Amino acid sequence: MKKRRLSHIQFIALGFLSIVAVGTALLMLPFSTKSGEGASFISALFTAVSSSCVTGLILHDTATYWSLFGQLVIICLIQLGGLGFMTVALFTVQLFTKNTGLRRRALLAESINTESLGGMRRLVRIIIIGTAIFEISGALLLSIRFIPKFGLLKGIYYSLFHSISAFCNAGFDLMGSYSGEYSSFTAFSDDILVNVVIMLLIVIGGIGFLVWEDILNHRFHFKRYKLHTKIVLVTTVVLILGGAILLWLFEINGLNKGMSIKEQILTALFGSVTTRTAGFNTTDTALLTDSSKFLSSIFMFIGGSSGSTAGGAKT
Repeated sequence: MKKRRLSHIQFIALGFLSIVAVGTALLMLPFSTKSGEGASFISALFTAVSSSCVTGLILHDTATYWSLFGQLVIICLIQLGGLGFMTVALFTVQLFTKNTGLRRRALLAESINTESLGGMRRLVRIIIIGTAIFEISGALLLSIRFIPKFGLLKGIYYSLFHSISAFCNAGFDLMGSYSGEYSSFTAFSDDILVNVVIMLLIVIGGIGFLVWEDILNHRFHFKRYKLHTKIVLVTTVVLILGGAILLWLFEINGLNKGMSIKEQILTALFGSVTTRTAGFNTTDTALLTDSSKFLSSIFMFIGGSSGSTAGGAKT
């Protein structure tokens, strides 16, 4: 009897299901939570799905509920989900063999939404090396602020965790132990360094790997970019600036009251960037005006760009 091979989509779906299953099992272990009791099946499953699908939704505050081990499981799921397990798997294969194989290349093309099978080995290297450069750079910049606040080891850990979470557009944070549960970055709403670094990581991760490759090939020659790249870059700029202006206008008589001009600009820009897919916040979302909430819902639906770490319907 002839064996039926899984289709590319079925294989990718099965891969994510496996990641979620392993993540759920690990998060249910007693030492995954600070209480030492382990998470319930529903809590562990929800968190594993949210982490690997980089949605940022949580049932428990990440910093105060999960132990260091649990947090490390979450950030590994975020990294796998953000890059795509096929990208990581193909990179691992490349370390041990020169032959990528047509099926493997087709699987990767399916996972990052491209029809071209050429140059997959190079694209994988760009994705992995680029991700490492951006996440390490983000962590180094965040450490300027976090090490003085949290100490050396905790500051480095917080910097790495939030850099990975921001780059992967995941929205998970550890600020609950610093400024209260579910507070996200509200304590840093007027901090230019933290806001700019987090926003840049979100945008870079959200524009997509194919855009990275195009920019790397043609540098800053906009006319030479592929149509996909042009659409992504123009749409991203329009959405960020347009969203920031609208959020600022909607909150003139709301959250903007009592804020300095600097803080108003930062919160508007941060809100415009993060609502599209990341899930962080520097203001209390519940206190936003109905207009801002409606705009945020539209932005969440739009999301990031195809072949990126972001979610949503895509730009």
